[in-house]
Parts: sequence; C-alpha cells; structure tokens
Amino acid sequence: MEQLTDVRYEVEAGLAWITIDRPERMNSFRARTVDELIACFKRAWSDPAVGVVCLTGAGDRAFCTGGDQKQRAESGDYGPSQSGLFEVEYLHRLIREIPKPVIAAVNGYAIGGGHVLHLLCDLTIASESAVFGQTGPRVGSFDAGFGTGYLARVVGEKRAREIWFLCRRYDAATAERWGLVNHVVPAGELGGEVRRWADEILALSPTALRFLKQSFNADTEHLAGIGQLAFSGLGLFVDSEEAEEGLRAFSEKRPPDFAGFRERVSR
Repeated sequence: MEQLTDVRYEVEAGLAWITIDRPERMNSFRARTVDELIACFKRAWSDPAVGVVCLTGAGDRAFCTGGDQKQRAESGDYGPSQSGLFEVEYLHRLIREIPKPVIAAVNGYAIGGGHVLHLLCDLTIASESAVFGQTGPRVGSFDAGFGTGYLARVVGEKRAREIWFLCRRYDAATAERWGLVNHVVPAGELGGEVRRWADEILALSPTALRFLKQSFNADTEHLAGIGQLAFSGLGLFVDSEEAEEGLRAFSEKRPPDFAGFRERVSR
C-alpha cells in the first residue's frame, strides 16, 4: 500500500514491528486496517533483513479489540477495502504461513478478533496489565475456525469452551497459567523483553525455523477449511435479526436480549 494510516511498520536490527495504530478505537480493526496488516506481513516476509516479526497495538490500553463495532454500526460492514473484500481470514493464514516467528506483544486488551490474532502468533509476551477474552456471542458474532479449534489445542477443550461460552475477561497471570501466553512482564518492560526474545531467535538458523514453524502448523492446518466454512456462515448470520440485536445492544451500551431467538436452536 502506498500510505499506511491504520498501521505502523518499523524494522530494527532484524525485528519488524507491526503496530495497529488506532488507539482512539482501542486498536480495533476495520477493513483498511486488515489490508495494511496484510501488506506489512508480506513486506516482512519478503525482506531478508527481517528474521522476527512482532505484532502489537499502539498505546498502553489495547493490543487489539477485534472488529470495529462502531464502524459496523455506522456502515453495516467494516468499511471499504482495496479488493472489496474483508480479508481477515486471509490475515489469519498469513500470520501462520509467514516463514518467520511472529511474537504478539500484548500491551492491554486482547479481546474478540484481537484475541484470535494473538492466539495465531507463534509466541505471546504480555504486560501485567493485559486482559484476554472473547466477546463474539455478545455482539452477534463468532469464530469457528482457528479461534475455537486452535484455542482448544492451546488451552484445552474445557477452558476454550469457557472462554467462548461465558465471554469472561482473564488477566495476564491466568493467561500465563493456562498456557495462553509464554511470559508476563511489567508494562514498561514489554518492548525490551520482545527485543531479548527476538535476539535469541535471530541467532538461530532461519531455514530450520521455517521448517519447524511449518511442521507445527501442519497438525492444525485442517482448521483453515473449517474456518472458511465458518466465515461463510458468519456472512449469512450477521444479517440476521439475532446478530443485529447484539450490535444494537453494543451501540446502545446495554445487555443484549437474545431470549426470543432460542426457539430456532431448539428445533
């Protein structure tokens, strides 16, 4: 892309920093944000000077809070994109497929689609103020691909179901205990810790790391197909009255009332 407006891209001594730069929207993503993230990951992939990528969010309040629900309420979608498509599913695949380790530096809220983004990164380092959780069922949305199946591989079936079925918030200490993050540090030390981990990785064979990442991914690659099916279903679901109730409730800052929709899942 000719100009970045939603994302910052910087390279420092072999480490590419990709920063979602929408702190006024808690680093939520619109379609343009996704386009820019894709462009930045491709740039890091093709740059031989880059050996490690770090994904993070601007400021100290949020890593990423998922899809921009204010945008969705305003326009009915996530806004215009280069291709005319909302390519978040492709972004998920790109994070997995880039043959270089990707570290998530979680500096605040990692909620909803933002929680899925950190999950897909190879490693996660979190500040003590980080908060994790899912919100889809509250706002008329879901992620039935990597966001559920791969999450269950990481934290176990029972905990993954709890995360999605209750939509609770979890602190960094809990996330570390569950294996959802690799390490927790004070907020002021997050950048330095990422740098230390990156330097250790940069001392290793890049070809070996590429094969290792692809080997790890092979075990869960079938989830990409499930994700495609899920996104097709989500595309139909978001236009339903049930999903619209979740979005209205979010916009009106009230609890959603889904009671009237239970009949259809009881048939």
